[in-house]
Amino acid sequence: MNGRKVPDGGILFDDEPEEDEDESSSVSESAASPVAIDWNEASAAGNDLRGAELIAEFVKRLPNAPGVYRMLNEAGDVLYVGKARSLKKRVTNYAQGRLHSNRLTRMVRETAHMEFVTTRTEIEALLLEANLIKRLRPRFNVLLRDDKSFPYILITGDHRAPAIVKHRGARGRKGEYFGPFASASAVGRTINSLQRAFLLRTCTDSVFETRTRPCLLYQIKRCSGPCTHEISDSGYKELVSEAQDFLSGRSQKVKETIARAMGEASEDLDFERAAVYRDRLAALSHVQSHQGINPASVEEADVFGIHHEGGVSCIQVFFFRTGQNWGNRAYFPKADPQLTSAEVLSAFLAQFYDDKPCPRQILLSEAVEEMELLGLALTEKAGHRVSILVPQRGEKKDVVDHVLGNAREAHGRKLAETASQERLLKGFAETFKLPYVPRRIEIYDNSHIMGTNAVGGMVVAGPEGFVKGQYRKFNIKSTDITPGDDFGMMREVMTRRFSRLLKEEGLPDRTTPPSLEDAVDMPFPAWPDVILIDGGQGQMTAVRGILEELGITDHVIAIGVAKGVDRDAGRERFFPPGGGNFSLPPRDPVLYFIQRLRDEAHRFAIGSHRARRKKEMVKNPLDEIGGIGPSRKRALLQHFGTAKAVSRAAVSDLMAVEGISEAMARTIYGHFHENDGA
Repeated sequence: MNGRKVPDGGILFDDEPEEDEDESSSVSESAASPVAIDWNEASAAGNDLRGAELIAEFVKRLPNAPGVYRMLNEAGDVLYVGKARSLKKRVTNYAQGRLHSNRLTRMVRETAHMEFVTTRTEIEALLLEANLIKRLRPRFNVLLRDDKSFPYILITGDHRAPAIVKHRGARGRKGEYFGPFASASAVGRTINSLQRAFLLRTCTDSVFETRTRPCLLYQIKRCSGPCTHEISDSGYKELVSEAQDFLSGRSQKVKETIARAMGEASEDLDFERAAVYRDRLAALSHVQSHQGINPASVEEADVFGIHHEGGVSCIQVFFFRTGQNWGNRAYFPKADPQLTSAEVLSAFLAQFYDDKPCPRQILLSEAVEEMELLGLALTEKAGHRVSILVPQRGEKKDVVDHVLGNAREAHGRKLAETASQERLLKGFAETFKLPYVPRRIEIYDNSHIMGTNAVGGMVVAGPEGFVKGQYRKFNIKSTDITPGDDFGMMREVMTRRFSRLLKEEGLPDRTTPPSLEDAVDMPFPAWPDVILIDGGQGQMTAVRGILEELGITDHVIAIGVAKGVDRDAGRERFFPPGGGNFSLPPRDPVLYFIQRLRDEAHRFAIGSHRARRKKEMVKNPLDEIGGIGPSRKRALLQHFGTAKAVSRAAVSDLMAVEGISEAMARTIYGHFHENDGA
């Protein structure tokens, strides 16, 4: 199979890493199934066949076997991914054209090629289908939008003094994981409370190993100081065991143990120690008070409620682990409005658990298609039995109703926000006399301090608000730019952004731009309709010069946004194409809309600049020496204390460090004494 470009599809990824524009990469089509699969590609009789006729030719050569099929358009973009118990019977339905909705009719008409993969079982087909949908983002499938990974609490297991830390991503580190939590802030709040309750360390192993005296956290009674043996190893292990018991649902046992210890300390008249236990109990109560509903009958489960109305689906998910509620999150999957809520929820669940650990129980607000098959597939994937239930009575039914109520409320807020955003985009088009309502607006800003650590930021907005998965940062690389030259920085950003866009996408088709209503099923555009520049006439001259050099002036509308003479919000001057400038009335909704866009670009650029500056500030001179990795760096710092002491050490002293050979010692010495003739 050949690698294909992943259609964007307008998918939102709120917590996806924001990377430099020059370093983003596309997804390759490597084998996705966890089992051995056999690729079969039928060939059509003629290259000119399209739609139902083409599909009918494929049907003649398909087996009565389970598998996954893909429908592609003429450009090679994947339109749809589906699975079948029998490929031949399933694909025959498309060729016959019976009972097709408008969506399926359009999909069949655009099909110019199909690809197939056979699997041993229908379960394997279901798992592979979910994996391919998530990777390829087919236009006609139900698409899971905000698909960032969930954060967990990790108590490490690879150190004599385990740490309690936030973890996101693959579970590669040894230790016990607790969660998932709905947000990183929820994890942060819980860890802060657990620090006060169990006095576990949160520092990194490298910081731990270099401590010679307790840090501030020990002084404010949020760490027991295992780094300098303020607590014995056995005493620290007891604290770790209590924390694990609490996070595993045995909170009452832990509280009784601490309360008993507090009473014993009081009887011994050791009121200072009793106060420590009192504060620990208060911290535990604080954690539990922030976990919301905790039903006794729901030990380990994910609870899903879906509300489908007005062509928009909202799926609310609550996470219960060890009998405790670890938060919730709302999802708005991209789906055809004609699909039922059960169809949307079924497709959502398969994608949701494609890369996430699955609990032993899943509770749903309504039954979904092939619920038994989905349960078997998740059981095989998780390695333990997974039951999927639709509760009809009792406490579990009350929990599902609560989740469903949250889904309705989130759905209502989403509809209101979307309608407001569409009105603002239409007002924006009228204000600047645009030929069509923009679907993609890019906003640019630069940030630096006296020209150092300069960063350009690009944020993106569309009909559904900010599209954070499309944000980009540009580390200013040119050495010809005078420090502090904002015009030069903007020229570099524009050149890099649109040169790459031209190379990857070609010129956009502006002949018949779709309306916002017609574009619902279309991928989110790669080309901006409008770019907003935080600056006045000077900035716009630089930007338009780059657009003219690249030959894209007629394809992108550039507008400058400059503050007035007093730099007061509400007095902005706008510099549209064609020259001239104007201001908007102080209470104009479009003015507020533009201010919000500009402020988001400013926030993103400032944040990117601060991150780069912080990275430069903590940079260690040892990082610049070839052959010095984390282990040797740690050994050198443990032996000498600081990088400055390493720079003053003789070759013989360097060789005394474990892992440093004579050749490496001379390399280190030469790095710091290159001008000494050594």
